[in-house]
Amino acid sequence: MTNKKPFVLLDPALLKPAIAASFTKLSPRVQWRNPVMFVVFIGSILTTLLGLQALQAPGGKGADSAGFIFAVAIWLWFTVLFANFAEALAEGRSKAQAASLRGLKKSTWAKKLKEPKHGATFLPEQAENLRKGDVVQVDAGEMIPLDGEVIEGVASVDESAITGESAPVVRESGGDFASVTGGTRVLSDWLVVRISVNPGESFLDRMISMVEGAKRQKTPNEIALTILLVALTIVFLVVTVTLLPFSIFSVEAAGAGTVVSITALVALLVCLIPTTIGGLLSAVGVAGMSRMMQANVIATSGRAVEAAGDVDVLLLDKTGTITHGNRQASSFVPAPGVTEATLATSAMQASMADETPEGRSIVTLAQKTNAIQALVGATTEVPFTAQTRMSGVDVKLNDGSTRQLRKGAVDAVRKHVEALGGSVPAEVLRASDEVSRRGSTPLAVSDGKQVLGVVELKDIVKAGIKERFGELRRMGIKTVMITGDNKLTAAAIAAEAGVDDFLAEATPEDKLKLIRQYQAEGRLVAMTGDGTNDAPALAQADVAVAMNSGTQAAKEAGNMVDLDSNPTKLLEIVETGKALLMTRGSLTTFSIANDVAKYFAIIPAIFVTTYPQLGALNVMQLGSPSSAILSAVIFNALIIMFLIPLALKGVKYRAVGAAAQLRRNLAVYGLGGLIVPFIGIKVIDLFLVAVNLS
Repeated sequence: MTNKKPFVLLDPALLKPAIAASFTKLSPRVQWRNPVMFVVFIGSILTTLLGLQALQAPGGKGADSAGFIFAVAIWLWFTVLFANFAEALAEGRSKAQAASLRGLKKSTWAKKLKEPKHGATFLPEQAENLRKGDVVQVDAGEMIPLDGEVIEGVASVDESAITGESAPVVRESGGDFASVTGGTRVLSDWLVVRISVNPGESFLDRMISMVEGAKRQKTPNEIALTILLVALTIVFLVVTVTLLPFSIFSVEAAGAGTVVSITALVALLVCLIPTTIGGLLSAVGVAGMSRMMQANVIATSGRAVEAAGDVDVLLLDKTGTITHGNRQASSFVPAPGVTEATLATSAMQASMADETPEGRSIVTLAQKTNAIQALVGATTEVPFTAQTRMSGVDVKLNDGSTRQLRKGAVDAVRKHVEALGGSVPAEVLRASDEVSRRGSTPLAVSDGKQVLGVVELKDIVKAGIKERFGELRRMGIKTVMITGDNKLTAAAIAAEAGVDDFLAEATPEDKLKLIRQYQAEGRLVAMTGDGTNDAPALAQADVAVAMNSGTQAAKEAGNMVDLDSNPTKLLEIVETGKALLMTRGSLTTFSIANDVAKYFAIIPAIFVTTYPQLGALNVMQLGSPSSAILSAVIFNALIIMFLIPLALKGVKYRAVGAAAQLRRNLAVYGLGGLIVPFIGIKVIDLFLVAVNLS
């Protein structure tokens, strides 16, 4: 895989646009979308007007000074701006990612065929002028102009620009690997492609749109949290409003003290409502999708990201997820009259130029049998092609003859040796069938017209996968392996991998039935898929991760697309989703907990002149009522700024149980939310008193 851009928390290139966006987001239409911050926005306007009024007509004894009112107003505006900045910075990261994707879009010329067949007359046409249904021919070295389906031909395609994977993939007509993506390049042979989209509707265009977050909708969890925040805001708003008549009554009854000011009540309201999480809530949601993009996963909505955090059943394909996608050599089965050492030597020599995982595994296995590596004579590499399905080497001998070493699919090698006048021994064919029945893949090896035997390639369970499944089990997530293998093979691999259950000989109907069964039990199900036959199950799953290398049907059915086409990414997606939920929960816990300190700061400050006994609540020993109020307002604004990195990067996920996670959350963010404000408000108060600003 190509190296990805590292995660930079506060990219300097994003800071300037985010600062500018902080001011453009001051529009009431934008602020209204966040009820909590809209209250702060209105409070900022109100205190600003009160400050202007105080300048023109200073109040009497006990009235707030214009300087104090403007100081409160300025910090309330900062509170709104910091919340806007957090959201703008999160959106800026998504836009930067979209810009990098947009750079992949290039104006290319295509060979538009008059008839839908290879070799037909064509006219040169720019990609942006092509339409759905047009047929183009793409030869080696040429760019595929738009998304489409291969209707003729087989070729290797470089999809690294889209997926980040350096290894080319084979695309061919029919089956699950006929889908091609615009912007990818054909490396060998040729393809005839029927365009399946119009310009502006390609997969790359959709990725750009999704990354920009233009269609991001609030998730159920986010909606529920918003309702809670609005409810708390309304409660505190009602309480604050009633304090004014209570203060008037108290002053008249006591015959002493001063009526609480509108500025002090606004400050109290803003400090008591959950401004911290209200200001960061949108940024957390946008950043969640951005973190998915950092993992090379496009999420079509925040809903899918969040659902990943609640998943309790994972359906995983065997090949490529639990086992290595490319099978590895496990044994040599020689033909009659051929020694294992001879077969191993020839297989290794035929694989020396083969850089695929299968080829390297053959060399490794052969070396363990003391195979001879050296070849005598000039050698010419014979690369694997989609047509021949073989690779090997030609050796020019001293007598002028050529020795042809080949390895590949049994039927392909059979055609090769028969063309040279040879034949495949019946024992080799039987050995090949036995290997296939075990769920392994047989590769035939030939030297000229003689077939030397078979190399068995088998599924190898990935190292560490069993431990990862153990982590998922501790999280309360059940793992289910899905495979087309027979039950005996599936059971053996399931036991070795440590999955909780498996579904063997799975059909599309079986997958769909299994998902519905789990959902009927109230579980959230996640699965991966890449083929057209996976589309029904992907559409049914709560979290459906389609492989970018898969068919258009699979990508349209899923609510996430993995650009790396790595099925194990599902485990990372679940962890990212849980980290998003943990981040939001942690910030909410901190936001609610830090209100306690503000009670001890503001309540005594606004009522101490009427009720001197409330001075006992001034446990922080703040300098004066005005410094207490201003210190709480400043802290309320600054804490949003300090928590922006946490909102963007997220709380690190740890595979522990829910009870342990809750205890840790309360200890770190609950207790921290109680302690930090006491320290912060006191430090700010000392500064204000020292510089005589209160």
